[in-house]
Amino acid sequence: MSRIDTLLAKMTLREKLGQLNMVASGYAVTGPLLGGDSPDAIRSGDIGNLLNMVGPDHVNEVQRIAVEESRLGIPLLLGFDIIHGHKTAFPVPLAEAAMFDPVAWARTARVAAVEAWNDGVALTFAPMLDVSRDFRWGRIVESAGEDPWLNQQMATAKIKGFQGSDLSTVGSLAATAKHFCAYSAVLAGREYASVDVSERALHEVYLPPFEAAVQAGVAAVMPAFTCFDGIPMTVHEPLLKDYLRGKLGFDGVIISDYNAVAELLNHGVAADLAEAAALAIRAGVDIDMVSNAYRNHLPEALARGLVTMDEIDACVRRVLMLKERLGLFDAPYRRGAAPLAALAGNIDHHEVARDAARKSCVLLTNYNGALPLAPHERIALIGPLAEAQADMRGPWGGASVAEDSITVLKGLSEAVGSVSHAAGVSIDGNDTSGIAAAVEVARGADTIVLCLGESAPMSGEAASRAHPELPGKQRELAEAILALNKKVIVVLFAGRPLAVPWLFPKASAVLMAWFPGEQAGPALADLLTGKVSPSGRLPVSWPNAVGQAPLFYSQYPSGRPFNPNDHYTSKYIDAPNAPDFPFGHGLTYGEFALSKLAVSKPVFGPTDTLEVTVTVTNTGKAKAEETVFLFTHDLVASVSRPLIELKGFSRITLDPGSSGTVTIALPAQDLTFHGKDLKPVLEAGDFEIKIGSSARRSQMLNAKVTLKL
Repeated sequence: MSRIDTLLAKMTLREKLGQLNMVASGYAVTGPLLGGDSPDAIRSGDIGNLLNMVGPDHVNEVQRIAVEESRLGIPLLLGFDIIHGHKTAFPVPLAEAAMFDPVAWARTARVAAVEAWNDGVALTFAPMLDVSRDFRWGRIVESAGEDPWLNQQMATAKIKGFQGSDLSTVGSLAATAKHFCAYSAVLAGREYASVDVSERALHEVYLPPFEAAVQAGVAAVMPAFTCFDGIPMTVHEPLLKDYLRGKLGFDGVIISDYNAVAELLNHGVAADLAEAAALAIRAGVDIDMVSNAYRNHLPEALARGLVTMDEIDACVRRVLMLKERLGLFDAPYRRGAAPLAALAGNIDHHEVARDAARKSCVLLTNYNGALPLAPHERIALIGPLAEAQADMRGPWGGASVAEDSITVLKGLSEAVGSVSHAAGVSIDGNDTSGIAAAVEVARGADTIVLCLGESAPMSGEAASRAHPELPGKQRELAEAILALNKKVIVVLFAGRPLAVPWLFPKASAVLMAWFPGEQAGPALADLLTGKVSPSGRLPVSWPNAVGQAPLFYSQYPSGRPFNPNDHYTSKYIDAPNAPDFPFGHGLTYGEFALSKLAVSKPVFGPTDTLEVTVTVTNTGKAKAEETVFLFTHDLVASVSRPLIELKGFSRITLDPGSSGTVTIALPAQDLTFHGKDLKPVLEAGDFEIKIGSSARRSQMLNAKVTLKL
């Protein structure tokens, strides 16, 4: 028999349930705290998995108890939230998506995996693959934005970076695709609320990133807290069992979200914890995170006939298989055994963070060449985010420490010399007494850099905002500074787009920095001084008004499309339809023109791959990088298709006055969509190929091609 078969044959029910039990851990003077348990619960086999414990000394001690002092010696699985870095804090995921760079996405995941491996961790609860179209929702910060195709690419890159080619190799970390699925479509953008989307949206928008994750070999999947179609995802058999395990063939571990099994009682689908535990087991949820419902109540569920031993054994087998794939049985103590920088490419982790921060920032506006800053300018640095060390890390700091983050004040001062500074106001307070002093500091400067936005806790889990604008009295500060009629460069920090339409026409330039990580100061100094040209692009449409949410570019056509001269067409009467900035928008210190769009075959078949080429010319005065997007539109189909859909992108760096050719491959199979029966179909007909620097359709180059079957 295999090792796992042998173990299953020996295990008592109590030991089996221990393997399905994950508890939260912490530290005290006397040693580890295990969700209210003592280490005796590891010895007895009641605990098989831990989260939130890091550090090789701590990890190896609890692992030693499991391996050497429990009856069967089964090692523990230790997980940790590594959302945008571990010891090294990288830009938040929404910012990373703005890089449009799969190599960079994989690189930061690899660095995080190496650091976590060396800290004793075996599993991360990332990447988050929730396609996010409502900027009120706080967890948009953890996403790759609004586009399902982009989320698929980021899923593949992140899983490759975390897991490598073999989970048993040194430095590999098991990834968890979450939150399965449509968590981001919560009612009114409100965290933990219910979800009600169409079956078409489910299959075309919310499921594809998870399909990509399964194809990439993701080790684990986490269902969302929320209910979908009246069924909590934690017990959604049609999606977890039939679709994820059945159709997609996922044979890895499903881990509940934090306390989600116990919360089934709040959803009203279980009368007690025995019913809740049985429902989750039957749906294929292998690990119960922190609720203790499996451990304490599955024996009762068995006795009542609510669940079978075969169903429990199937879950236990998958958990043991993951531990085996991670090499925990053969080498339980090797994590944390040696420095592992070489495994991430022998690179400086701080330089990786600085590069990622630079690439993720998006230059939204830049009037009259306000940026980059000219040499020898007198600079005043104003605003509550100028010296906000902890906030630079974002809402999931992981194992990083605030003291390692470099502020804008420090970074800019080191780059240009003396910088005058005043906060003016706090991020979200009501005290305006400091505005006058900040205005006086700004009055003596040639250029004012105004750092505004959210604090890190205003984004992330349980951070939905009905008014995602500048909090506190920051608008009052901004208006006072803008009234000086000087050059004002605004640097925005937030985990979401902010509805600030009044700001963009008034500021000389606006740079969206998101939460850029520990290297915020040096990275922003590089961008502001022109050492590096901005290259980030928006992975979300930037709203003009809160009432536009949810907002995304790939909308379906209307029978009455917008016409400003016809009252009875699709529009608001008090706001524009269009976002302030479209998906893909981002300026550089160069100027780019697209021309000579060509498609390799005007008529093509279902097995063909089209090559779409376009000439890119830098007509500006600075070397810079342009991102070119390929969209398609199915002109006539059996069901209405989005006006445009992203199918590819490419980046090119050009010197001033130079041109280059970008080629993007478009396989015919990428034009497949879900038909009337929601089954994939590829239909003959005409398609538009659209190339542009953003999703603004009016500025795209167009070509028509015909698919023949």
